[in-house]
Amino acid sequence: MKTQQELKAQLRQIDRKGYKAYKILEGEYDFGTYRLCIDHVQGDPFATPSRVRIVYRNRGNINSQYFEEKHRRIAVEDYLLRRLHQNLKGDKNMKHLNNKTEYRQAKGSGKSGLVTTCRTGQEILERTAMRITENMIEARIEVGFPAFGRTIAAEELSQILFFQLPDLAEKTFHIQPKMQKELDETIKLADDQQYIREELTRRNLVAFVADGSILPRESGVSQRPMKNAVVFKSPDSLSIVLELPHHKKMRGMGIPAGITVIVGGGFHGKSTLLKALERGIYNHIAGDGREFVITDESAFKLRAEEQRCIHETDISMFISNLPIHSDTTRFSTENASGSTSQAANTIEALAADSKVLLIDEDTSATNFMIRDGRMAQLVSDEKEPITPFIRKIRSLYCELGISTILVAGSSGDYLSVADTVLQMDCYETKDVTEHAKQLTIPLIEEKVKKTTWLKWSVHTKKIEKVRVHGCDSLLLDKNEIDLRYLEQIVDESQIAALAYIMQYILGQLADGKKTALYLAEEAAHKLEKEGILSMTPKNYGAGAASAVRKQEILACLTRYRL
Repeated sequence: MKTQQELKAQLRQIDRKGYKAYKILEGEYDFGTYRLCIDHVQGDPFATPSRVRIVYRNRGNINSQYFEEKHRRIAVEDYLLRRLHQNLKGDKNMKHLNNKTEYRQAKGSGKSGLVTTCRTGQEILERTAMRITENMIEARIEVGFPAFGRTIAAEELSQILFFQLPDLAEKTFHIQPKMQKELDETIKLADDQQYIREELTRRNLVAFVADGSILPRESGVSQRPMKNAVVFKSPDSLSIVLELPHHKKMRGMGIPAGITVIVGGGFHGKSTLLKALERGIYNHIAGDGREFVITDESAFKLRAEEQRCIHETDISMFISNLPIHSDTTRFSTENASGSTSQAANTIEALAADSKVLLIDEDTSATNFMIRDGRMAQLVSDEKEPITPFIRKIRSLYCELGISTILVAGSSGDYLSVADTVLQMDCYETKDVTEHAKQLTIPLIEEKVKKTTWLKWSVHTKKIEKVRVHGCDSLLLDKNEIDLRYLEQIVDESQIAALAYIMQYILGQLADGKKTALYLAEEAAHKLEKEGILSMTPKNYGAGAASAVRKQEILACLTRYRL
């Protein structure tokens, strides 16, 4: 490891030289209370900023009880990352370029002086941008090494490395009394959220929504809570009281395992409740309004997804006897229809061990969801290759233990298969199950059996370059994977994680014999055991990464076009 003085000497040596001379700075430097690690230097002032780590020595600064359990560690890391953002924003010497993540300190061309780190949203995610162990706290940041034109501006970089970053490290990682209090509250919230997750299993519930929760969001492009929104209150018939470790008694709605149908007029809050449940697979920060909206972590949001590719997937449960004589037990297409895409999405969710399916009628293929009785009389079952989801929904629960939460605005047939019916009325939740049962009509039901859902074997392929396009897609060399319809991906860093995982799967795991499901399970196991950093390249060229589930890994892999 080199010293600060050696770093200064190197900077003096390369001052005013061509930009590529910055490469000699790569390495580790001792700054006393922390190590500065320059992992990757950008090749050009207009390129993605250089990758830098601050590795702070944790000498009892943060007690080990704060991170000995996974849910606590993730909460503390999230808190420190948010504090890093606050300190970047609070530096008066830095000009803000973006109200969330980017700040400029030095003058120069291109991205000179840009200091950034992984952005944070309302959800608490396990990220590579911040890690904590008993001995160290590690923050990953990006720094635009300054230049005038393409000539090194060493003095500008010295200001960042020897003044800005040491001050940033001290403010972020040295725990003051105020920070200690905030950390204590962070841990208490994480403990309570974890307790509720465990309680779902004990009580045979698939979700919990606490009284007082704020479900509506500020706008269609903001996840912040809406001001003056109607607060959630559980119907008495579904209310439960939990004895939390820290917040003590908490009343809320427990959604039981089985089939739950959410009804109500347009704009009354049906989809708002479902969206809160979608994101309930993640913990949320204090003040979000959904801190105590907790959903089974395996829950998966299904929808129609026209034009997606499908590889050797058994969709015969829903689609068979096609007039073109395609084998739907090994169905493949490069351009799926609404019904075939939703069938494949459902099968993939089952294969990935999702125990709860989340469905909104508005984003579903109508012919996949229902079959009108009069239409069934006109077109016989023998002439209709699609078996609608409604005929399988009860058997999915009774035979396989798969629960469904469904928003239905116009299809009354689903009342006949529901165990619980919730009505949203001006954002107030009512239990109308008994009334709904009086309106039911007999429906045809069919059995389902567990089988080998996915039969596609993936061949190895070395990926040279990965790139992320927001939360919508990722690029593996020149092959784009469209992920915009995976609605439970909430952060760009999760797309970066999927890029690295795909690079690892295709380059190291795939062999032409292992199925997509097997590969997804192997990658998910490695993530759980070793963390996302085990698959992240040194220069993490697609950006900082956040943990993802097996469900998203499989979904990404099956959308990869050959």
